[in-house]
Amino acid sequence: MSAFDLSPPSPTQRQQLIDGLNGEERRVLLEHGTEAAFCGVFLDNKLEGVYTCRLCGLPLFRSSAKFDSGTGWPSFFQPYDDAHVKTIRDTSYGMIRTEIVCARCDSHLGHVFPDGPPPTGERHCLNSVSLGFTEHGAPLPDPLHRGGAEAGTAD
Repeated sequence: MSAFDLSPPSPTQRQQLIDGLNGEERRVLLEHGTEAAFCGVFLDNKLEGVYTCRLCGLPLFRSSAKFDSGTGWPSFFQPYDDAHVKTIRDTSYGMIRTEIVCARCDSHLGHVFPDGPPPTGERHCLNSVSLGFTEHGAPLPDPLHRGGAEAGTAD
């Protein structure tokens, strides 16, 4: 069980968070869009820290689980906590894929594929625009003002 509060934001909180998004963030996070390959700000990020949900701030992936998949999107072999990412069957575009969304706010993150490196064999392929980044030792974002684990620092 996660140390983070996974209950969804209230409708008022959600609207306040959505109001802070730009058009591309809305398209990807809320409308299940995809950013162009090789364009995301986190593709080549080599800093140590934690990648968080752009909308609600939930920690999603550690930099230590990031790898260069060559696909043009930031890729990770393991979530920060399995409870932080939900999977949904995606049959759009004539394909069968597994979409990944934030377990707390249901924002679209990307897709997971079974062709990643050990130890999991998974490739979580993310849109940079779906993510925030907190450098190691800095305070994690807490846009929902929940305190608790959210008041911690990136490990």
